[in-house]
Amino acid sequence: MSELTFDTLLDDGNYLGSERARLENQVILDELERKKKARNLAVPTDDNKVKARLREIGEPITLFGERPPDRRDRLIYVLSQINAARGDDTMQVDEESSEESSDDEVEEFYSPGSLELLEARRLLAEYSLPRAQKRVAQQRIDSKMPLGRIIDVRKKVFAEVKSFANLGSQIGDERPVAQVRFSPNSKYLLTGSWAGNVKLWNVPDCTPVRTYRGHTDRVGGVAWHPQATVSLGEDVANFVSGAADLSVNLWSLSSETPLATMKGHADRVARVAFHPSGRYVASASFDTTWRLWDVATSKELLLQEGHSKEVFSVEFQNDGALCASGGLDAIGRVWDLRTGRTAMVLDGHVQAIFGISFSPNGYQIATGSGDDTIRIWDMRSLKALYTIPAHMSNVSDVRFFYGDALPPNYSPPDVQMNGADEVDPDTKPADEDHDKALEEWKYRSGLYLASGGYDGFVKLWSADDWQLLRTLPTDGGKVMSIDLTHDGKMLASGTYNRNFQIFTPDGEGV
Repeated sequence: MSELTFDTLLDDGNYLGSERARLENQVILDELERKKKARNLAVPTDDNKVKARLREIGEPITLFGERPPDRRDRLIYVLSQINAARGDDTMQVDEESSEESSDDEVEEFYSPGSLELLEARRLLAEYSLPRAQKRVAQQRIDSKMPLGRIIDVRKKVFAEVKSFANLGSQIGDERPVAQVRFSPNSKYLLTGSWAGNVKLWNVPDCTPVRTYRGHTDRVGGVAWHPQATVSLGEDVANFVSGAADLSVNLWSLSSETPLATMKGHADRVARVAFHPSGRYVASASFDTTWRLWDVATSKELLLQEGHSKEVFSVEFQNDGALCASGGLDAIGRVWDLRTGRTAMVLDGHVQAIFGISFSPNGYQIATGSGDDTIRIWDMRSLKALYTIPAHMSNVSDVRFFYGDALPPNYSPPDVQMNGADEVDPDTKPADEDHDKALEEWKYRSGLYLASGGYDGFVKLWSADDWQLLRTLPTDGGKVMSIDLTHDGKMLASGTYNRNFQIFTPDGEGV
């Protein structure tokens, strides 16, 4: 299979080449048209009126575990299906609810963008397309894995996850530890605190390496460059931090002062994220926007509006095509960085969204909210897939497990240059073991996720049936942030009590 690029994508006309593809495309277009008409359908906002309308059309007035927003969405869906079956071109509008709807038409508008943003969008497309192609190819391979093998892999992985225990705790700073992030090589931990400091720690020893001072107010987020501590030099931008002093700082590992300070936000900066390519940084702010910055020039490329309240969390998809933002308006949005359009609206939480994470499979998103739940969203169906009643208080952070390309301590089997036609029967089992280990490791990525809450607990969940695997107590304080290493051997949490904790399987050193 040839590699998918931006240029070959434009010239590729094979998708519409078959009659079956045309029919499938028409079905998708019809469904999009139905949803477009459904958005213009005015329905009651009062829950009692919604129930009465459902009773009128012969539908159950409530389903098990259904909340008022979900019930209203179901009414909209049922009414749109009824109108589609009748062949009506226009959607019927309830007389009672017509008075509630606004007469003002929302006009679509566009913000002018720079040539640098246009070039960045093209680079993002060129970067993300081949990565998406490889991800889909790997998912096709995984889909052919025998059921028995999948069950064995799940048992093995979940047995290790269930054995996580507290290895140790360390005082992180003078004020609450706002965020913790492991380095890509899983040997360091970065902490950002409300004292305005960013600190680097050796793990699992929890010994300090360096303190980075450049912020004058609370640090809200830290994020590593994807290649930091792996192939990136220490003197270039290895990580980024955002703080309440309205600044976003780029840091090298070798200097305690920032390489660059990027200013533009009008209010406190909360979470920050590094793009998988390492070229761009996103920052979420209490000025109701999130912004995209160019790492090389330290300039702002994009100021993205779309939230009615403060934006707290921001995260990139692993392909690099999408960015998700979560706000204190209880709404999440998924943005297509290649076009600037909203790909999906995550509407379902009733309190602020504090944590957001893309699954390695590329199409599922987890959001943690102040309503004490984690919602799993599916971008293929554009709706919530599952709601996890996760914590007794705010869900502050949520993270899927992302595995490295190769399992830890992996060594490829010996390759014989001579006598290729002769296979030693003693080496065949070893080769099979290597293949199984590699297959298991690739399947493991995204198989579980972790969450932290203000109830003082860190929890681990399976990412296929969304069941609780392990509950880990911290120091009794609010858990502000959590993270998992790429080798799957450690989990960290930062708490309001100024500490951070390290958890490992069986509570043993790595």
